[in-house]
Amino acid sequence: MDAVGSDVVEIACDESGFSGTNLLAAPTPVFTHASVDLRVDEAVELIRAMRSGFWRSRNEFKSGQFLRGPQAGEALEWFLATLGGRAHVHVVDKEYFLVTRIVDLFLAEPSYAAGTRLTQDHRPAALTLYRAGRAGGRDWSVFLAGFVELVRTKRQHHPDRSVVERFFQARDSLAGAGLGAEAEGVLDGLSRTRVWAVVTRLAHDDRSIPPPLEPMLPALAETVLFWSGGQRQVMVIHDEQSALTASRLRRLQQVLADGAELPAANAQDAGALPARVSPLAGLVTVDSRDDPRVQVADLLAGVARRSPDIGDDDLLQPLVSPTSLRDPER
Repeated sequence: MDAVGSDVVEIACDESGFSGTNLLAAPTPVFTHASVDLRVDEAVELIRAMRSGFWRSRNEFKSGQFLRGPQAGEALEWFLATLGGRAHVHVVDKEYFLVTRIVDLFLAEPSYAAGTRLTQDHRPAALTLYRAGRAGGRDWSVFLAGFVELVRTKRQHHPDRSVVERFFQARDSLAGAGLGAEAEGVLDGLSRTRVWAVVTRLAHDDRSIPPPLEPMLPALAETVLFWSGGQRQVMVIHDEQSALTASRLRRLQQVLADGAELPAANAQDAGALPARVSPLAGLVTVDSRDDPRVQVADLLAGVARRSPDIGDDDLLQPLVSPTSLRDPER
């Protein structure tokens, strides 16, 4: 936990679609991170109402069974309407996330702010490459797989040169698929010198670089920035998640403090300089079975991930973050 210097709101979170470093797994192309601003008693009452009205099981709520259950349409409409103004969903298209990582790592200085609204200036290059690359067919798939292999290298003295070469062979094949000048310009910017320098840092376990294949951290950062609104700190209650290590959270706190500064409690004192206070006050992990607020977030994350028209649904759309890592036209 960080020192508290402003108002604090407690937000419960969970995710759906986590697939480890296997981001190209076809069954789960989307990762969702949901958060709710509910008191424990409110979450208990919401779950009780759903059990009595739509859901007869005594087991923990899961979105798959919920969406296939009796009165699913009516239950979903009631659930989303009840959460109006009290919930938020950050959506990550995993292929698009990989493209943003390529840009963030190899065309900019790696940072824990990558993939968040704090680095929106990097997004046009990623979006250009993503839209053009998807027309590249197999060359596109090979290029993304080559990047995954490149940055998944285990700690060692030096990167594997053959893996680096395969990545550039895939880059060259994709560039030859006629993607257009703008996308080819992004690919041309991937220099061997720069890529080798970054993967060497990864091989040496440089922890100032965010984990390249982990969408949880930028999703958490966006969740915190949303609920903070630049006015208050956010205490996160989260389902147990291996990606949320103490050292990563400390780095994320610092980046958010630098990029989304909040006024400290004594900032108005005569002669006092505004201190940097992170919007992320702290994070507590829990077993979702023990916290009804996290159960509600888990259900919302699963519903959002399984929605075929995510972001277009009249009830779901207001809950979806406009800074989600996905193509806004898809």
